[in-house]
Amino acid sequence: MKEIGAEDSSQHTVLGPQHLDAVVRVSQFVKRYKKHVAVDGVDLEIRKGEIYGLIGPDGSGKSSLMKAIAGVLTYDGGSVEVFGTRVDSERAAERIKPKIGFLPQGLGLNLYPELSIEENIDFFAHLRLVPDKDLAERKTKLLAMTRLERFRDRPMKNLSGGMKQKLGLICTLIHEPELAILDEPTTGVDPVSRRDFWSILAELLEETGMTALISTAYMDEAERFHRLAFLSCGKVLASGMPAEMRALVPGSIVTCEAHPQLTAIARLKARFRQVESLGSFLRVFIDTADESAARSQIDAALGDLTPSSFRVEEPGLEDVFVALLLRKTEHKGVSEVITDSAVVHDRDGLAIEAEGLIRDFGAFRAVDHVSFRVKQGEVFGLLGANGAGKTTVIKMLNGILLPTEGSGLVAGANMRTAAGSIKERIGYMSQAFSLYLDLTVEENIRLFAGIYGLDKHSMSKRFQWIVTMAGLSGYESSLTHSLPMGVRQRLALGCALVHSPRVLFLDEPTSGVDPIGRRHFWEILTRLAREGGVAILITTHYMSEAEHCDNLALMYAGRIVAEGSPEDMKCQVEEVAGRLFEVVVDQPRRALVHLQQTGFHGAALFGTKLHLFCRDPLRDKASACQALEGSGVRVTSVNERPLSLEDVFVYRVMALERTETSATEGAAA
Repeated sequence: MKEIGAEDSSQHTVLGPQHLDAVVRVSQFVKRYKKHVAVDGVDLEIRKGEIYGLIGPDGSGKSSLMKAIAGVLTYDGGSVEVFGTRVDSERAAERIKPKIGFLPQGLGLNLYPELSIEENIDFFAHLRLVPDKDLAERKTKLLAMTRLERFRDRPMKNLSGGMKQKLGLICTLIHEPELAILDEPTTGVDPVSRRDFWSILAELLEETGMTALISTAYMDEAERFHRLAFLSCGKVLASGMPAEMRALVPGSIVTCEAHPQLTAIARLKARFRQVESLGSFLRVFIDTADESAARSQIDAALGDLTPSSFRVEEPGLEDVFVALLLRKTEHKGVSEVITDSAVVHDRDGLAIEAEGLIRDFGAFRAVDHVSFRVKQGEVFGLLGANGAGKTTVIKMLNGILLPTEGSGLVAGANMRTAAGSIKERIGYMSQAFSLYLDLTVEENIRLFAGIYGLDKHSMSKRFQWIVTMAGLSGYESSLTHSLPMGVRQRLALGCALVHSPRVLFLDEPTSGVDPIGRRHFWEILTRLAREGGVAILITTHYMSEAEHCDNLALMYAGRIVAEGSPEDMKCQVEEVAGRLFEVVVDQPRRALVHLQQTGFHGAALFGTKLHLFCRDPLRDKASACQALEGSGVRVTSVNERPLSLEDVFVYRVMALERTETSATEGAAA
C-alpha cells in the first residue's frame, strides 16, 4: 500500500459497493507506531446520514482510525475508502478533504487563541473558500444555535471548555461538509454544554443530510449514536445499533442498599462479576431479566444481610461493554485488604470546613460565598459547569490562593495561615497524574515518599502497601510511560497516598480510562473512605462518577446552588420539575420543537429519543402525545425513567440560565 505523500499514478480508485449509501468503508485496517500495533484488523462501514460512534478508552485506536479516514494519517495494512475513493496517497486524500470536516481531540486544538470567536470563524471560512454571502448566513445561524452570538468579540483563549468546543464545531462545519469527523468532542465539557453540542449536531444532520463519525470514552454518550463499535486494544469487540449491542449480553441491573456495605460487596463479588458501589447503594449486573429471579439471586448471595431500596433496570451500554471486556480479557483486580490500622483516620472529625469563601480577580467574582463541610470517611463531589469556580475553590482550600474573604480548615489546618501544614496532610491527584514518565513504578513511589520526608523504614512499608493496594504487583520495574492508563492512574493514586494523608483531592481522576479500570479505581476509593476514614473531594464533569459520592455540591457562577446526597438532589428536582419520561418517536428533531412550543421547556434530545419532565404524569403524557401526533409525529412509546444526576445537573443549570436571562431582559426593558 502506498503511503500518503507517495506518487499517485492512478486517476481514481473506486472499490465495489457493499451498501449503496456507504460513505466510509474500512477493511482489515492496521496502524503501527514502530513495534506497537495501535489498530489491528478493524472493519467498519458508515452510512449516509447516520451518527456512527467509536467507543473506547485512550489507546484503543479511535484517533488513529479517524485520522486515517480524514486523510491525515498513513496506515500499514488494509484499505480505507471515503466517498468511493480509496485513500492510499496524498492526492487521493486531497480529493476527499473538501467534503470532510475534522475536529481533532483536545479543547480548542484547531483554533487560534489570540483570535476572537468571529475571527476564528472567518479564518476557517476563507480557508475553505466559503462565499461571503453564504458565510454571513451560516455564521448568524451557527452562532445563534451555539449561544455564542453575544461573545463573538471574545478571544478564544478566554473561553470556557464548552465554548471552545462549540466554536471548534462551528469552524469544522462552516463549509457544510458531507462528513464530520469529531474526535472526543465532549471530553472536558460540562453536561449542559454536552447536551447543547448533541442538539446542535442533530439539528445540522437533519437539515443538511450530513454524516458524522464521533468518538468518545464515555459510555453514557453511546445511546446517542445510530450505530457504534466498541474498541479495545485496537480491535472491535462488537458493533451494531445500541439495541443490538444490548442483546449480546442479556440481563438486568439490580440496585439496592445493604449494610455493612463492604461485607455486602465482598459477598456479591463472590457470585457476580460486575459489582460496584454508588454512594450508599450497590449496583449488580445479573444475567437474568426476570425481576423475581434477580431478587432471589441477590438474597442468596447476601445471606443474613437484608437488602432495601431494591430496583431492577435494563443494563446500560457501559454494562454491556464491561461484560464484553471481561469475556475477552483477564483484568487484574485490586487487593481486598488495602487499609492499615496505623493510618485509619478518626471519622468523627471534620476534614474540610469552608465558610463564606469569596475570591475576586479584579472586578470579576469567581467564587461567591461558598460554604460546605466534608467529614472524615466521606466522598464529596464538587460539580459545576466550565467556569463555575470549582478549581478556584480547590486552590483556596489547598493554600495555593488566598481568599478575598472567608475562612476554612483543611485537615485541621487554617487555609489562610498554614498552607505548608495543609500540603503535608493532603494528597492531590491532578487530571494529568503528575507522574514522572521516564521513571519506573518503584522509582516514582520512592521519589514521592522522599518529597514527603519519609524515612527508609516508613518508605519501604508504604511502598509495599501501595503495591498491594493499587494492584501494582509485577509492574514495579516497568517504566511509567509504558503502563496501561488504568494502571498508571492507580500508581498516581498510590503516590498521592504515600504519606497517609487525611484528605484526598481528585481532579477528573478517571478521564480516558476504560470502564473496568474506572470501576477498580472506585473500589479503591470506596475502601479508603469506608475503612481508612480518608476524606475524598472530587471535581468532575461526568455524572456517572458523581453517583459514587456520598454528598454533592453543585456550583453555578461561583455559588453553590444545590447540595445533598445524589438521591436527595434527584428528589429535589423531581419535586419541582416532575418525573422523567423517555419518548420514542419517528421524527425526533421535529418532535422536540413541537414539545418545546407546547410548553415542555425541559424537553431534550437524547440520541434518537426525547426526555421530558411531567409534573402530572397522566395529564402531561396525554398532552405531549396529542401535540406530537397532531403535528404528524408518530409516537412509538412513552416510558418513565429514573432521574440521573446528568438530568439533575442540566435541569438546575438551565433553570438558572433562564432566570438570569429573564432578569437581564427585564432590566434592559
